[in-house]
Amino acid sequence: MSVLVLVLAVSAACCLGIGFVLQQNAAQRAPLNDFLSPRLLLDLVRMPRWLGGIGLMVAGMVLGAIALGQGEISLVEPLLATNLLFAMALSRHQTKQPLGRQGWAGLLLLAGGVTAFIMAGEPRGGSAVTDPFRHWLIIGAMIGFALLLTTYAKRSRLSSGPALLAVAAGLLYGVQDALTRVTGQRFSEGGLMEVLTGWQPYAVLALGVTGLVLVQSAFETASLRMSLPALTAAQPLAGIICGVGFLGDRLRTDTGALAWEAVGLAAVVVGIVLLGMHPAMPCGAGEGVRARRLQPN
Repeated sequence: MSVLVLVLAVSAACCLGIGFVLQQNAAQRAPLNDFLSPRLLLDLVRMPRWLGGIGLMVAGMVLGAIALGQGEISLVEPLLATNLLFAMALSRHQTKQPLGRQGWAGLLLLAGGVTAFIMAGEPRGGSAVTDPFRHWLIIGAMIGFALLLTTYAKRSRLSSGPALLAVAAGLLYGVQDALTRVTGQRFSEGGLMEVLTGWQPYAVLALGVTGLVLVQSAFETASLRMSLPALTAAQPLAGIICGVGFLGDRLRTDTGALAWEAVGLAAVVVGIVLLGMHPAMPCGAGEGVRARRLQPN
């Protein structure tokens, strides 16, 4: 693994994690009637804390894009999942909550799972699949599943809705990362004109804006305990599927390697859930609404 890719990916994770917390701090103050509406972004853009969070997220996405240009998506995505460690660090500073057994267990599982997956799988580049049907099949399945989750989330705004929206956004961001890598390759091969004549950069922009609305709606209506773990777990899984599915990424496929890859990914998901559900994670506006509804008259 290139040291440059490692530094870029971890730096991107740092920016993303801190940016997500700042965004959620602001989004919880937004009106609940802006749920899943572009108006939500117009309300949030007036909040300096949210703008700071977006700035960090954009910086993280740029660093992640550079990392994707230097390394395989199956390598970069697990490293980006460590953004939850940085989100936890800022949340602990804000809430003064101790890390405790749950926090330490989540930290060790997340870090150990990423290490196990990378060491066992040894992600490496290969020849990208040229069959457009395979591209559209995988991308269409990801987007279709995200649309299905979003549709169901509208019916359960303050219960399972935020987690479903976060999974949907994670799927879109995973596809966005894959198309970002394709866009970088097109730029390397033919320059700016080669990029502008392809559909990928416009799809990256559309996926980014759509994912942003989904994430902010999830942040607005629930605590980070409900939304950030789902987002953080879904994005690398979607990215790895795209990387192996049509970008030509290769992982070791012998029995022992596959077993450790599965164990590593499972540890990552469990670690993400433990950290994401830690009491240090701040609440959203929807939490207060539920609390008021449960209070006796």
